[in-house]
Amino acid sequence: MMPISGSHPAVDPRTAKGCGIAVLRSHQRNENQEMSSSSQIDALTLAEALRHALGSFIRDIKSGAQTPTTSQSETLSLLDREGPLSVAQLAERRNVRHQSMRLVVGQLEIEGLIGKMPNPADRRSELLFLTEEGRARLTRARQARTAQIAERIEERLSEEDRRTLEAAIRIIERLC
Repeated sequence: MMPISGSHPAVDPRTAKGCGIAVLRSHQRNENQEMSSSSQIDALTLAEALRHALGSFIRDIKSGAQTPTTSQSETLSLLDREGPLSVAQLAERRNVRHQSMRLVVGQLEIEGLIGKMPNPADRRSELLFLTEEGRARLTRARQARTAQIAERIEERLSEEDRRTLEAAIRIIERLC
């Protein structure tokens, strides 16, 4: 089986709304291969389908929950997990340019979601920290996304599907 590359053919919206398994099936059809229980699934093809499914799922949930932008959310989450960090440390951990991180930090500071404090290790720099409002917004956003996911599980998944999802979560955690 060939790995999936850059562009994908149109995906039937009735099959998982264009999520990863539909991409996988579409790719297999294009390669004139039928999926059988005994077939070997190429790791790159499966990886692309998983990347596509998770990306679509995350974007859809964040959009539906009306939570902060990805850059803001990731920055707030980093500060929540790791504590106070400098702009340079945030940029490095998020793998973005320093000036891009400054723009995100500036907006978060204007909104009162982060604050600044002196860096005890380097008096010339400042550390950014999550304010109480920032922590509250992050908590609300996480709760909104979790509620939306739970609603979809209740509406769309059978009991058997839920058990399969539980098993899939354990498998995905092994990839982390």
